[in-house]
Amino acid sequence: MRAYIVPMARSLTVALAQYVPLNGPDEVEVLRSSAAEMCSAAPGLDLIVFPEIHLCGDGDDAPDTNEWLNAAAEPLAGPRQRALCRVAADLGVWLIPGSVPELGDDGRVYNTAIVVDRRGDLVAYYRKVFPWRPHETWAPGHDFTVFDIPGIGRGGLSICYDAWFPESTRSLAWMGAEFVVNVVKTTGSDRAQERILARANAITNQVFMLSVNAAGPVGAGGSLVSDPEGTVIADLPSDEPGLAIVEIDLDDVTRVRQHGTEGLNRMWSQMLPGDPLIDLPVYSGHIDPATWRPRGQS
Repeated sequence: MRAYIVPMARSLTVALAQYVPLNGPDEVEVLRSSAAEMCSAAPGLDLIVFPEIHLCGDGDDAPDTNEWLNAAAEPLAGPRQRALCRVAADLGVWLIPGSVPELGDDGRVYNTAIVVDRRGDLVAYYRKVFPWRPHETWAPGHDFTVFDIPGIGRGGLSICYDAWFPESTRSLAWMGAEFVVNVVKTTGSDRAQERILARANAITNQVFMLSVNAAGPVGAGGSLVSDPEGTVIADLPSDEPGLAIVEIDLDDVTRVRQHGTEGLNRMWSQMLPGDPLIDLPVYSGHIDPATWRPRGQS
């Protein structure tokens, strides 16, 4: 018989907005209204997440979507970002408004996910490392991003096609992420595979995966949350607009990593002192057993 000592829960209540991309003269104000309704319906809500490029629905009907998005790009310190920060501060909630077209200091345009805390401060941003080529013309980012919610835990950021590359979620987990938010705007039949990948990424990295897709008729829907053992704990399986509010306990990550998936598999404890370096020729690098464990894990 196996006995566990269960510490105090580190609870995070998240709203996943499987909504249609916004268009019109003031998309941020529409987002504000939607977010306010969520906060009213779920007092104590910690975090609201919208899909990828949620504020850029006008681009869906443009003759050239990539050209439209490039024209809509702003620096992170621009008026769109300031307006989003005011929304989070006014509602007193953490906000991931999907991703936005960002005009970088280098003049390139990135697909960038942002995190705003309940005070209205931009605390993290992440440029999509794996654009969906050849269809997307975004400049690729080159590093991964985690952020801390004080008193609760650490999250990681991922955008759509990133989920198809195991290096993305593995890197975030190694950086200490206990949950990974994957904002998505998938329009095709491959959403079925992405739902499998969300669970697989959760299992192989022992993290919560929150995959939030756009609704139809633009997006294919199918948003879901997987726990660290791959169990789906929130699901919007159709492409219809929907809202999922889920409470996750980040102590589940600690438990699974300490005692193993289903009490068996502890891949983050695989390496032992004195084990040799594992060569990874595809990366011109290696795995060092001395640095294998996620940051913050003893």
